Parts: sequence; C-alpha cells; structure tokens
Amino acid sequence: MSRAETVSAPVAEASVRPCPLWTLGLFHDELRTTFRRWRTLALLGVLAAVPVLVGIAVRIETGDGSAGGGGGPAFVSQITSNGLFLVFTALAAPLPFFLPMAVGVVAGDAVAGEAGAGTLRYLLVAPAGRTRLLLTKYATVMVFCLAATLVVAVSALAAGALLFPLGDLTTISGTRITFGEGLVRALLIALVVAASLLGVAALGLFVSTLTNSGIAAMATTVGLLITVQILDQIPQLHALHPYLFSHYWLSFADLMREPVYWDDLTKNLGLQALYAAVFGSAAWARFTTKDVTA
Repeated sequence: MSRAETVSAPVAEASVRPCPLWTLGLFHDELRTTFRRWRTLALLGVLAAVPVLVGIAVRIETGDGSAGGGGGPAFVSQITSNGLFLVFTALAAPLPFFLPMAVGVVAGDAVAGEAGAGTLRYLLVAPAGRTRLLLTKYATVMVFCLAATLVVAVSALAAGALLFPLGDLTTISGTRITFGEGLVRALLIALVVAASLLGVAALGLFVSTLTNSGIAAMATTVGLLITVQILDQIPQLHALHPYLFSHYWLSFADLMREPVYWDDLTKNLGLQALYAAVFGSAAWARFTTKDVTA
C-alpha cells in the first residue's frame, strides 16, 4: 500500500481493525519512503565513503612497504597485513559520531517530519492506530540502523579486498583464525554495532514526538548525542559513564578475542535495551496523547 493510498483512505475506515497485511503494507511503505529520501541516500553514501577513504589513506601511508602505525581506530595497524581488518576499523571509526548521527537524523524526522508536512493526521485516519504507527516507524529506524552498518561493512570489505591481501588473521589474543571465521566475526560485529544504535534510535523517536519540526527534532537529537559523547570523555564523571548509551559502543572489539569477552558486550546490549524501553515508552506516552488534528 502506497503512502498516497494511505492518505486518501476514507474516514470510515478508522473503525476497521487493521489486519496483518495492512500492517505489512504500512511497514513496506515506511521503508520505501525512508530509503527513497535524498537525505537518507546521502547519509548512506557518506558512510560508504568512510572505509574507502580510510583504506586509501592507509595504503598511501604504507606505500613504501612499512607497517601501519599503531595510532588511530582499533585494528588500523593490522590493515596492511589483512584487508579484513579494514571492516573492523571502518566500524570503529564512524561509530562514535557518523553512524549515530545518521540514525539520529532519520529517527528525529520520523514523526516530526510527517507532522510538519501535514501528512501525519491523514495517516492516523487510516486503520493503524497510534501505537501501531509508532512501532512501524521505530521498526523502520531499526532497519536503517542495520542497513547503515552493513553499508559500512560491505564497503570496507570491498575496499580491503582491492587494496590489501586477504587470508587468515590473528585475533587480539594472538590466536589464528581462518578467513571464513573472520568473516563470521565481522558479521557478528556489524550486528552488535547495529544493536548499539537502538538507544539513539529510541531517543530520536521520542524527541521527534515533541515537536512538529523535523529539523528541530534532528538537531536536538544530534545535539544530545554530542553532549553524551562529551560527558563520556570527562574523567570526573566516571561514575556516570556506565549509564551513558555510548560508553560500551566499542566493546565489539571483544568479539575479536579468543575466547570472546562477553562482559562489556552484554552490558552494552542491556543498556541499549534499557534506553529503548525507557525512551520508547516515553515516545508512546507522548504520541498517544499528542494533538495532531489542529
């Protein structure tokens, strides 16, 4: 079902209980609308360019045959020996800012953008219900989290294969694993990174229900993201750090240990689930009482 069909639905349909097929149609329409926006495509394009630029920079720096330096994002010194490490480096490089910023932009515009364009009131006329509509929008943002992370990973894998050799690799613990197992761990890392963005997605969706301006919602979400990042870097606030959604973001590196260290990984996933529950509930409470008919 297209957005045009949804908007033109008769008022009489509001009393009809939505069926699963209608819900799937709404979800499909939300996905299509989100991923057809030039802003979304531009964000994905920038994210895809990050690993390419990192790979080219490392290639130029090590063009004389010297090994890469130990500074920079995690795993950067191992890129020259195995291009698969470019995937891990590329996910570590944009995670503190670029990836969550992209998610914050999409989440912040989810409800506020519709309200500002005047289409939200028509969507609520259709037999969806506010709760179902909000869940659909959050599910769409979750898909974007996964898509953005996979774009970075696939772009990094392609650039790594073109610029550097591939093969068996050494974990952080010093053990050797096969290239196939390395690919599996790269996929797991991408999934963990995507899950690490669910807290930002819920926060952005909540902010999006507070205003009718998409730009204001996006700017506020990104501003909160930057503020949390700054707070996480202040040593005097160390007692607060474990409760900040960004604190355990780089814990995915523990998946490259043998055996895998699960402590920080589980803390990260649990913290993201907590933020998703708290701000998702706040978004629901706000959205179900919001006046969108005026």
